[in-house]
Amino acid sequence: MMRNFSVLSALSLLLVMGSSCEKPAAVKLQLNGIACVQCHTIQSAADLQALSLQPGDTVIMKSGQWTNQELTFNAQGTSQQPIVLLAEQPGSVIMKGTSSISITGKWLVVSGLVFQNGYTSGKNVVDFTSSSSNCRLTNTAIVDYNPPAATTDYRWVSINGSNHRIDHCYLKGKLHQGPTMVVWGTSKTMKHRIDHNFFGERAELPNNGGETIRIGTSDWSMTSAFTTIEDNIFQRCNGETEIISNKMGGDTIRNNFFHESEGTLCLRHGNGSAVYGNYFVGNGNSAAGGIRIIGEDHIVYNNYFQNMAGTGQKAPVAIMDGVPNSPLSGYYQVKRVKVVANTMIKCKQSFDIGSGKGGNSRTLPPTDGHIANNVVSQASTSTMLTFTDQPVNFTYQGNIVYDVPTSQQLPAGFARQNPKYTLTTDGIYEPTSTSPVLGAFVGNYPFAAAADAGAPKLDAKHRDLLKAQNIGPGFMTGLGNSLTINP
Repeated sequence: MMRNFSVLSALSLLLVMGSSCEKPAAVKLQLNGIACVQCHTIQSAADLQALSLQPGDTVIMKSGQWTNQELTFNAQGTSQQPIVLLAEQPGSVIMKGTSSISITGKWLVVSGLVFQNGYTSGKNVVDFTSSSSNCRLTNTAIVDYNPPAATTDYRWVSINGSNHRIDHCYLKGKLHQGPTMVVWGTSKTMKHRIDHNFFGERAELPNNGGETIRIGTSDWSMTSAFTTIEDNIFQRCNGETEIISNKMGGDTIRNNFFHESEGTLCLRHGNGSAVYGNYFVGNGNSAAGGIRIIGEDHIVYNNYFQNMAGTGQKAPVAIMDGVPNSPLSGYYQVKRVKVVANTMIKCKQSFDIGSGKGGNSRTLPPTDGHIANNVVSQASTSTMLTFTDQPVNFTYQGNIVYDVPTSQQLPAGFARQNPKYTLTTDGIYEPTSTSPVLGAFVGNYPFAAAADAGAPKLDAKHRDLLKAQNIGPGFMTGLGNSLTINP
């Protein structure tokens, strides 16, 4: 699956020239448009530790097996001259044994590494420290990096500090305790970006703590992280009931593809997050869930669900009951949620409102919410809407639902009408030219401003996402081959 790439042809020659000198002369070159003032070549963690790095420096890791190398990348770059640590050839530096890397400093970039054939005894594999900011992990893979005991708890990527980016990485096969990736809470403005990564299979844990991404903890749930998770693929991420566990406020989760993953995108704590443009394809897996909503002022719109067989808290949209006087670690009442212009196709149960009533002392129903302009096309044996608890002061308008038995009582604001969807060559359903969803959008929802009800038609960006184009490391091929979409 992996193959080696040159960096840039013009860059490669200069790297070779620089590697021939123990103390290379200062040279200037371009790395993705960034000037390299001086290049260094290293063969061990000790070599990196011995360097006195300056803004604009590039450190080249020699290709080969790096065994039991615990790197500390500690330096101070600038926005115009970051300090770059990269594989001599992307994908050719194999970090094995107990290898790990700690990123501490400012404006640092790590690129092209592969962690496999090893594990740590508890140290995080990639660790952004609390004193780090504006750093980046890119074009890197962590594969099956598991300790012998599944109870050993560490993260593959641990994110402290602020303004970091983790992009175009591949993380697959975590079997042991602890989330695959964690964003830790802080009182500082965080604004991390997690994008264009491929999160591969993660087996189910027998207990809690197997999230693929967790943002924050309950202690930080009243703080806004302003973190963005976008343009990622989650394939068969089955670690636990929460694929993404969002535990802080003000976050954006958009344009991701959840493929046959046995869990949910869960707004677990925090308020005021936005979830939109995501695709959920379950292919009939009864454990594959959608979006689980807890807290205040969330907006959930323009998401697409197909062949999702989960029900209850794993329904495409599950709006939870809350706990009176909830502790931070509990379930805050859902208030003022807006669920707008989503599409559900061939799902077993589309909405569960008041989900989880009674469990964990949840007795407060959702209040003051809006469910508008959603489109549901289902089998007649499916359940469109379940009121596990009766919400208070909910508004329903412009929803179009089809093949719902008349025995299923629906509130005003749900029209039984064939939306006239057709299957595209991408395996996704879209409205035909005569569909009643066209021009049917009603109400005042400026965040989802559109003429049509339901999720937008598949555009070039999402078409590439569903095929894993520009997702994961550049040195890996075929990542989209297993992303089947059953009609």
